[in-house]
Amino acid sequence: MVTISSADAALKTYYLDAVTAQLDSISPFYAAIDKHSENVYGKEVKLAVVRGNYGNVVAGGEDDDLPAAGGNRYLTLTAPLKNIYGTIEISDKAIRASRSSDGAFVDLLNAEVEGLVSCAKVNFSRMLFGDGNGYLAAITRVSGTTFTVDRVNAFYVGMVVDLYTSEEIVDEGVGMKVTAVDYANSQITVDNADSGAMAGLYLYLNGAYGKELTGMQALFFGDSVYGTDKSSDSYVQPTEFNIAGTITEEILMEKINYLEEFYNSRPNMILCSFTSRRGIAALLAQNRRQVDMTVIQGGYSAVLFDGIPVVADRYCPDDAIYLINTDDFGIYQLCDWEWMEDEDGKILKQVPGKAAYSATLVKYAELICSKPCGQGVITGFNF
Repeated sequence: MVTISSADAALKTYYLDAVTAQLDSISPFYAAIDKHSENVYGKEVKLAVVRGNYGNVVAGGEDDDLPAAGGNRYLTLTAPLKNIYGTIEISDKAIRASRSSDGAFVDLLNAEVEGLVSCAKVNFSRMLFGDGNGYLAAITRVSGTTFTVDRVNAFYVGMVVDLYTSEEIVDEGVGMKVTAVDYANSQITVDNADSGAMAGLYLYLNGAYGKELTGMQALFFGDSVYGTDKSSDSYVQPTEFNIAGTITEEILMEKINYLEEFYNSRPNMILCSFTSRRGIAALLAQNRRQVDMTVIQGGYSAVLFDGIPVVADRYCPDDAIYLINTDDFGIYQLCDWEWMEDEDGKILKQVPGKAAYSATLVKYAELICSKPCGQGVITGFNF
């Protein structure tokens, strides 16, 4: 007979391994970077990077004095670990109804865990390209409870969103639930909306402001990163190539070569939207070249440009093409995905005041780039 104890044991053993395996392939970019607990101290990541030492290897005469040692120049990148949670909930009624059938209860657990994994993949993948604050889109037009937004990719039914000005939340604590998403027309519908003027305001994930991973938007376009102001230290400033015109194969090659020539950093992945990937493939086809394809880590297919995989991600904006070296990125984590346990080691716990049991999956981690200056982004382009 199925009991809470047997369900607890199943979550601890079989389901945790299955969940971890599935979440290791969140996206092509995530699959390509290392995940480890090195350089994690308490609640923070502290990563000391060598910025260069060019003064102690020189040519000299046979009787010349040996060169003095040139000290390494270090910079410590510091960032707090972000708290990432996912919760499943099973009603007491559902548990009792399936007690006489192990198969029915397994189906119940499977459905809950699959929903959790699906949600974790969506939100973690979105965070990798985010600004660390849960930014989703800008509102361009309002019609009742339907918003036209400048980018609809990140929305899904059931998501709860907050309304912000450029700097502060509007109606703090009052989240709006997304009830419908029209991807074709870039529109979302919410369950309630203030009748005031909302066009020009911004939508963020409910309660996420300042709590998400330091994603691509924060790394490339924020004023500071990892505790260092970009204006005071060029090492933490990635290169933006605003070409203000039509992108060509030659321009793309030129920007790749720039990073390799001046920062000794050859990109090994080009991250872009599906629209941009189609544009790059069309560039190669126009020049009568065979469009080479490859399969990268995680089983994802990619177009090759100069031997570099061009990877499309739904959360990468259409107006940015990232030229990155995945060897410089890592997920620094206190632990891999784990179930939260109480003092007795139990995972499933009764929800206070409800006839239901819940289990929470946790991960304490941060995305860190050890060489920001070696990364580039192309903006202001069209195909």
